[in-house]
Amino acid sequence: MNFLEQDDPEVWSAVAAEQVRQQEGLEMIASENFTSPAVMQAVGSVLTNKYAEGYPGRRYYGGCEFVDKVEDLARDRLKSLFGAEHVNVQPHSGSQANAAVYLTALKTGDTVLAFDLAHGGHLTHGMKLNASGIFYHFVHYGVRREDHRLDFDQVARLAREHKPKLIVAGASAYPREIPHGTFAEIAREVGAKLMVDMAHYAGLVAAGLHDNPVPVADYVTSTTHKTLRGPRGGIAMCREAHAKDLDRSVFPGLQGGPLMHVIAGKAVAFAEALRPEFKVYGQRVIENAKTLAASLASGGVKLVSGGTDNHLMLVDVTPLGIGGKLAEETLDRCGITCNKNMIPYDERKPMDPSGIRLGTPAITTRGMGTDEMTRIAAWILRALKSADDKGVLDEVRGEVVDLAEQFPVPAARLEQAVAG
Repeated sequence: MNFLEQDDPEVWSAVAAEQVRQQEGLEMIASENFTSPAVMQAVGSVLTNKYAEGYPGRRYYGGCEFVDKVEDLARDRLKSLFGAEHVNVQPHSGSQANAAVYLTALKTGDTVLAFDLAHGGHLTHGMKLNASGIFYHFVHYGVRREDHRLDFDQVARLAREHKPKLIVAGASAYPREIPHGTFAEIAREVGAKLMVDMAHYAGLVAAGLHDNPVPVADYVTSTTHKTLRGPRGGIAMCREAHAKDLDRSVFPGLQGGPLMHVIAGKAVAFAEALRPEFKVYGQRVIENAKTLAASLASGGVKLVSGGTDNHLMLVDVTPLGIGGKLAEETLDRCGITCNKNMIPYDERKPMDPSGIRLGTPAITTRGMGTDEMTRIAAWILRALKSADDKGVLDEVRGEVVDLAEQFPVPAARLEQAVAG
């Protein structure tokens, strides 16, 4: 029986429509992915009924013996995954995890050095309308104009000049591997703590394919979805010396009761990421991204930094005579979902920037490979070069649906199991 359809047909209608959208389209937003049926089942379990303020063995509610076991599993698996001394699996999001580190390491008004949002950073790295930019004094570094790579000369110069209490590394739109050790050296020189926000590439780190920041950073944060392929949520890791302060910042500093059903989903995802096949997945994500990037570049668009080392790419669409807003809308009409995105030194406005951001985690989860990437790149170029031609866009849309039908989304397996 479908209880949701029976009890609330309006919500069910929206959920069912979204399920069709995901199946019939190509999800290429770099921050999105598909969780396994096991993760979805955990998140939809009876654990959603349980309050559990506090930590395992130190709760403010009774009846927590089973959720304690779940949280301990999540913590132990996360430590094994990244080699962390201490972990906290309770943050509701990556933004909450970042806020917890700031609350732990900083006082209001302290100076922080972080990656500029306009160059690939994140809004929680000191964007002026975000709480991080309101409560703390952020100074920003960027990428070099000539090659769009991190400008470590600038990072070092700004660190020496401003003497930040904390240096933040990590990005939401940077297509290259980040050498965390270089940031650690600069942080040590100026007496700063180092925090790495690896939300976008945590899955590649877990697979052993990207530099692991945990050995060199004081704090490491991440989401649990994106390349890590878990439920929507956050995590924070730190050295043992900061453990009590970090835990206190998460609860009771920023949050009340943890979402135990989501923590169960995190535990399942961490176990999946510890398996050998997850490394194969990570390798395919990168291979697909490189193939997609090369195919797009050969078709007349520009790639920020000239390519990619990870799961995403920034595409400058202005050589085609359009902006990022129209590019996003055009691809959406074709069933290809992406997001408009500023590129470094962009002269256009944020709501209609020069670029789009594309990622391969979700389509790789569906089983697509390099042959499919070549086809997808051709569709993207064809659509963007014919943005005002409804006939062309409809043709591309039909071809996208045909391809998508060959690669079912993981939720389809869960639906089949429930129906069976």
